[in-house]
Amino acid sequence: MTPPWLTLIGLNEDGALPQGADPLLRAATLVMGGHRHLALAAAHVQGRAAPWPNPIEAAIPTLLAHRPGPAAVLASGDPMWFGIGSMLLRHLPLAELRILPAPSSFQLAAARLGWALQDVACLSCCGRPIEALIPHLQPGARLMVLSATADTPQAVATLLAARGLGASTLHLLEALGGPAERITAHRSDAPLPQAHPLNLVAIEVAGPSAATLPLTPGLPDTWFEHDGQITKAEIRALTLAALAPRRGEHLWDIGLGAGSISIEWMLRHPDNRATGLERDPARAARARRNALALGTPGLAIVAGEAPHALAGLHPPDAVFLGAAAHTPGTIGAAWSALRPGGRLVANAIALPTERALLEAQSRLGGSLTRIAIERLDAVGTLPAYRPAMTVTQWRVEKPE
Repeated sequence: MTPPWLTLIGLNEDGALPQGADPLLRAATLVMGGHRHLALAAAHVQGRAAPWPNPIEAAIPTLLAHRPGPAAVLASGDPMWFGIGSMLLRHLPLAELRILPAPSSFQLAAARLGWALQDVACLSCCGRPIEALIPHLQPGARLMVLSATADTPQAVATLLAARGLGASTLHLLEALGGPAERITAHRSDAPLPQAHPLNLVAIEVAGPSAATLPLTPGLPDTWFEHDGQITKAEIRALTLAALAPRRGEHLWDIGLGAGSISIEWMLRHPDNRATGLERDPARAARARRNALALGTPGLAIVAGEAPHALAGLHPPDAVFLGAAAHTPGTIGAAWSALRPGGRLVANAIALPTERALLEAQSRLGGSLTRIAIERLDAVGTLPAYRPAMTVTQWRVEKPE
């Protein structure tokens, strides 16, 4: 077997190389990495040193043109943990790549703080919206967050304080493993010192449980900004159960509205994705605000109307339909795009939509359920239950 021509080497701030890296780095006729990495490893580099361009992926043609090498790439810590390794493996097979990791920033932080790493959520704000942290802010949780810049720690602290979690402890770990290493602890509602550009934030979440997101579907309607057109909490919980989300699946939410179904779908697992189709710009903007506020900034929103706006979208593993179900061609287009084994769930209140579901169920099968909810209200001065509008729900699974 031909040995790998490209070596991916992890470095820490002390510049020490992983075992076996020194001869491979010295033999490399091309070495690519950040300016900091190239400076740390300068004593071991004998070939041409090339700093990353911006964006980094623009360097891939140069790197691949160097095949069969030998070449090396320098990275921080463990390059397979929020590192450049996954990007390289999108462009070349593993057999061509040798990976020599150093301890990751997460490992160094766990060692400094005495935290068991298996009990910690390890996240990154590098190229990711800070709002993605929100679902992980659970009572008593411990998080480690790779910062994008020196400003990230203060942004994290501000987010925590704004959500009522200002009593949380924020550990600021700077330049771990190097001569400038510094570790300090702060309350999240207090100003933080100016951070080193290379830093990691470790969080011990503290505050009232009501300030964190529950793990069950059916969030209170008041948690969403809406104009009255929202799937109500009880119906939403039943709808999520019918959609049956699984890790990494993609939902089409046709008629996004306030975005409540898509948002709760994405909250079931951090790898879940959703695309919402919305024709009303005001509602689309409102759904975007809800997604940020509730920790699902990755919600994709497409302007348009079904069925024609569905063309070209990434195929779904599940589809949710509201009033759009009665628009001619919408159920057919959604069913055609749905992956085998996927689920389609549609809710109807208006009679035209209900008729569309009855007709579709007669062709495609599945189950029909009528859902009636009554809430305590008042008649005059006396307490009484007031019924909400009845919902007809159709659920069908596409054969494998």
